[in-house]
Order: sequence, then structure tokens, then C-alpha cells
Amino acid sequence: MAGGKVERRHSLFPDFDEWFSREFPGLPGWRPATSAHSIPVEVTSSGGVYVLRAELPGMGPDDDIGITVDDNLITVSAEHSETTEDLEHSEFRYGSFRRTVRLPGTIPADDVEASYTDGILTIRVPMPDEESTSVRTVPVKRTDKPAEGAAS
Repeated sequence: MAGGKVERRHSLFPDFDEWFSREFPGLPGWRPATSAHSIPVEVTSSGGVYVLRAELPGMGPDDDIGITVDDNLITVSAEHSETTEDLEHSEFRYGSFRRTVRLPGTIPADDVEASYTDGILTIRVPMPDEESTSVRTVPVKRTDKPAEGAAS
């Protein structure tokens, strides 16, 4: 049948990784106890600077947010403690939050800057210029003596 729509078939068993990365219908906020919530991020680059923006509403930048840099990976982790108030209903997310982003080159850890405003964490990473691999010629010098260890 030419020009007809192709029917897409869906698996009866969705990818388990996809299942556990989101909430189950009817169970708001349910997640495996060992997993951390994912942090929504945006990454942009311009003029040799990468800017990572992470959505972390309600966090205290001094106590709740941690940033680590390891080679070309930058990891943002946060902890949002549940309120002690007696609530009738809450859809807030509490617990551990974590996100690791891979950048295309080694991150100079000393030059990374972070700021937090209106629930958005902004991390600025100046990336060094890419090392140029240029071909060069090495001159060979003539000597009168044979090199040590050379057979005569």
C-alpha cells in the first residue's frame, strides 16, 4: 500500500529504566528509595564559556546545594528537607536531587563560578582553548662521536 501511514507498534513491556525515572500513575511522588530526583538543566555555550542552569526552587545555596568537578564532569547535588508542618496536601518534592553533565573538555576547576537567584542555579565554566596539535620538524644535529651504546 503506497503512501499509507506506517503503523507504530509499542512494546507490551516498556523500558524499565523509563518506568523508574518517572512517577507511576496514581502514586504521586513515588520513587525507589535509593534514587535521587533528577535536576532539570539547560546547557549553553558561547565565547568559550559553558553555562549550566539548574532548576532548584526552594533550596538554600549555602546549605542545600553542592557542586563537584571531576575531569570533564560537573555534578550538582542538592537536598531538600521535608517541612515539619502538618500539611493537608503537598506536591513538593523532598529528598536528594542529583545531576551530572559531561562537557566536551577537561573543566578548569579553579575558574568555575556558581550563583543562585530565584530558584535557578547558574554555573559558568570557562573552557580553555582546544590544544592545537600542530606538526613540527625536529632538526637532527651532526656529531663527531658515535652515540653511547651504538655498535661500531
